[in-house]
Amino acid sequence: MEDKILVTAQFYNDEFASDERQQGMEHLSKYGELVLEKEELHAEDAQGVVASVASSSLYTDAFYEAATDLRIIARWGVGFDKVNVEAATRHGVLITVTPVHMDTVAEYAITQWLATLKRVYTLNRLSHGGDFSIIRTYEAQGSVLGLYGCGRIGQEVAQRARPLLGENGRLLIYDSRPDIGEIAARYGGEVVDSPHALFEQCDTVSLHVSGDDTIVDYDLLTSMKPHASLINPSRGNLVDDAAVNRALNEDKLYYYVVDDPVNGPRTIHKDHPRIICTNHNAGISVESTIRLDQKTIQQVTDVLEHRRPDFILNEEVLDHPRVKEWLNS
Repeated sequence: MEDKILVTAQFYNDEFASDERQQGMEHLSKYGELVLEKEELHAEDAQGVVASVASSSLYTDAFYEAATDLRIIARWGVGFDKVNVEAATRHGVLITVTPVHMDTVAEYAITQWLATLKRVYTLNRLSHGGDFSIIRTYEAQGSVLGLYGCGRIGQEVAQRARPLLGENGRLLIYDSRPDIGEIAARYGGEVVDSPHALFEQCDTVSLHVSGDDTIVDYDLLTSMKPHASLINPSRGNLVDDAAVNRALNEDKLYYYVVDDPVNGPRTIHKDHPRIICTNHNAGISVESTIRLDQKTIQQVTDVLEHRRPDFILNEEVLDHPRVKEWLNS
């Protein structure tokens, strides 16, 4: 039986078709039959699967239990909540991520920062509605920008924002990592000791945090300046949707930008004139898609040729007997 390689539906999105993608898939097909990844992977989907380029599908314990030939799940992106890292590690399967679109997300954050300061969304709505008013807008130079989280993406944002803030602008950073003082200094930033200190002082706050916990609640939102905006290119669940909707309606802040569609818990935002939702598109561009394709294909290729891939998420799995068997062969 021919080996199988599961591939994300992203590979079949014609919007991002490229010569590089086509060549990569042709290369990948040399190692096994390419099979479209299902939304949920169970035991019956595991036979013969040696690798997967995964997007947002759910990988069950039963799948890993049955996938005795599986070596790697290469995440097309950096989110990993649905690939079931614990089960993968227990069964000797590598999980990799592809942090090759960080600059794309940073450009998105900078774009939204400027667009919200300039009230672009409100001006567009007014003009299309026949209201040609001149309204108050703000400049980036001399303003206060806050970063909640300063990992890879936060640092890319800081690098781009610093020149736009000018001599009198301030870059405030909140992050619990022990080296945050050194990182902030690198970008001319100032560390604050709490989220409240960040939200109270900034004209714009941009979230760059991983995880599933809600970290922005009504109390934090209402500490913002009424003209301030919150940008969330990370995960929608970081912000309490009901709370941000309420705070906006009470004019406690001006805009909320979230890189999530208006569905599920964010259905509450439908048609809100000052809530901007962008369908998980912050990290997706023509260029970043090519990089994501190439990196995941390379990670799978490396593993199937007995090499250690880049960006292993669960490095402890390298000590698993199954991994030692193929990696050292």
